[in-house]
Amino acid sequence: MVEKSRMGTVPPGTRVEQLLYAKKLYDSAFHPDTGDKMNVIGRMSFQVPGGMIITGFMLQFYRTIPAVTFWQWVNQSFNALVNYTNRNAASPTSVRQMAVSYITATTAAVTTAVGMNMLTKRAPPLVGRWVPFAAVAAANCVNIPMMRQQELIQGICVKDRNHNEIGHSRRAAAIGITQVVISRITMAAPGMILLPVVMERLEKLRCMKRIRVLHAPLQVLLSGCFLIFMVPVACGLFPQTCELPVSYLEPELQDTIKAKCGEPVPYVYFNKGL
Repeated sequence: MVEKSRMGTVPPGTRVEQLLYAKKLYDSAFHPDTGDKMNVIGRMSFQVPGGMIITGFMLQFYRTIPAVTFWQWVNQSFNALVNYTNRNAASPTSVRQMAVSYITATTAAVTTAVGMNMLTKRAPPLVGRWVPFAAVAAANCVNIPMMRQQELIQGICVKDRNHNEIGHSRRAAAIGITQVVISRITMAAPGMILLPVVMERLEKLRCMKRIRVLHAPLQVLLSGCFLIFMVPVACGLFPQTCELPVSYLEPELQDTIKAKCGEPVPYVYFNKGL
């Protein structure tokens, strides 16, 4: 239905509501650059069920080094898949780059978590509960730029308002990747900062002391409640298709655009990814 509407042949009897719903499903399942169907686990629509399980267990099992190492590894494996799935596919990423990104981000997350766990042993218990968030934030600052380093090196594809490719910009890539990092940290922040405060108080109740086995499922459930709201909020912080003034681009790219287009082009557009 979506493809036919783009070609100007909407099926007879199709209502606007049906078309909008079909487009919402299409946008959530197919990559905007390639048109290929994305894997289910890597889609943003899987962030709530996938993220709530991993976040809940990271917040529950933060005391021992083996548990911290295991759950940070699981989280970075999940993040690597999400980052690859939602990348700007106009800039190809090699297997070697993905491997280096994955190993670097996992190392950063585990090192941050283990190091801060050791530093906070004498600190109040609540401080220790915030260690997973520090590790996740640090890993996001490494994982996303590393996974998309080709865009930073060669530039991201920029287009005019008619979707015609007019060049590649490293500055646009830096802006897009920075926005994605901010969005991902924002997505995780409320749950991983506020939930430890909630659990710290709940675990002091007599009833909670009797049912310790339910602490982990409760954290998973509460993490899901946070993510239900924060995933759309974080994704909506910046538009997926960014608009950037031509004057901000590299001087040589500005000259290329003037020579190629002839008429002034005030803005360029690019897919920053999610």
